[in-house]
Amino acid sequence: MAKVAKTQFKPFLFLLVSLYLLIAPSLTFSYEFAGKCTRVLDGDTIEVLFQSKAQRIRLAEIDCPETGKGKRASQPFSQTAKKFVLDVAAGQEIKVKVASTDRYGRQIAEVFLPDGRSLNRELVRNGLAWWYRQYSKDSSLGQIELEARKAKRGLWSTSTPIPPWEWRHKR
Repeated sequence: MAKVAKTQFKPFLFLLVSLYLLIAPSLTFSYEFAGKCTRVLDGDTIEVLFQSKAQRIRLAEIDCPETGKGKRASQPFSQTAKKFVLDVAAGQEIKVKVASTDRYGRQIAEVFLPDGRSLNRELVRNGLAWWYRQYSKDSSLGQIELEARKAKRGLWSTSTPIPPWEWRHKR
């Protein structure tokens, strides 16, 4: 009788495992890893080498000025933001705290520099990124942005900076 129960259990287990494998990729799991920043694509997108594979990371809750591609023009301060990330993160061992994955397969994460500072926050603090309110749960980034605005740091030194989401929409 025990053999019959085991035999009947196998198809159920197979179905359960199959459902998990089907659903699991769409679930959001928060996790952390450390790796070397090997490439800076723009101010808010980097690649980190982890377990011999390049992981594309989109910095969470912020949005840097757009870098032009092809015939499209770059936004002011896009190259400054990229250079800032190159200076503080490129070639460094960094910690990546992944919150989710976006529709392009990039991992959305907060990135921590070797000294423990948040790269995401440092970009906002230096006036090189906007607090991306639409995709943020952290209102303290708004306070950091306000301080950068008042001090006229980076993009806030211009009279009418255009948020990247508006720049993308116009193009």
